[in-house]
Amino acid sequence: MNKRSRILLVDDHALLRESLCDRLGREPDLEVVGAAGDAAAALAQLNETLVDLILMDIDMPGMLCFEAARRITETKPAIRIIFLSAFFHDAYIDQALAVRAHGYVTKSESPEVVIAAIREVLSGGAYFSEAVRSRIVVGGGGPRLAQPARSRSATLSRREMEILRYVAQGWNKKLIATRNHISAKTVDNHMSSIMAKLDIHTTVDLVRFAIREGLADA
Repeated sequence: MNKRSRILLVDDHALLRESLCDRLGREPDLEVVGAAGDAAAALAQLNETLVDLILMDIDMPGMLCFEAARRITETKPAIRIIFLSAFFHDAYIDQALAVRAHGYVTKSESPEVVIAAIREVLSGGAYFSEAVRSRIVVGGGGPRLAQPARSRSATLSRREMEILRYVAQGWNKKLIATRNHISAKTVDNHMSSIMAKLDIHTTVDLVRFAIREGLADA
């Protein structure tokens, strides 16, 4: 009997998780070995379950999907990651590429396209939906945005972007520090750097900027 590739589904919408689990389970070469409603729960499952590929939503509460993906690629590099999302702004695509995701599929695609993407990535390739593929180019350093992001947020480091997303989602400094295993002072330092780079001087204005950038949805 041929080995079935092990899939972990990560999405905060139970109906979508159940639908994907049912559909993928009917494929002879695929097996859903776990499902999680947020990124933190997905990381916990990886300590107990062998996984070949993770299909992960972007728009979930709690830990940012990009932070979870970064940790996974650092500790379990053999696991392949595909982002599945209704959002495909340049900022999201840029972050997905930064954490070395192997695919980015929009939720408007059919289940057959999602399955094709999974198989392509499991075979060692990469898969990006046309809406995403049209915005990237592939060079010697791997895929990247065809046009650099024009927003002021492009000046921020990866960690600063993570902090800004948490701020946009209404997290206070203490919660950001606790969830990311850093000190409140470190969060303060990141916030000061973010405000200086963006030329923003109050937390209220910073939240408004982040929401306009769509970061509250990430």
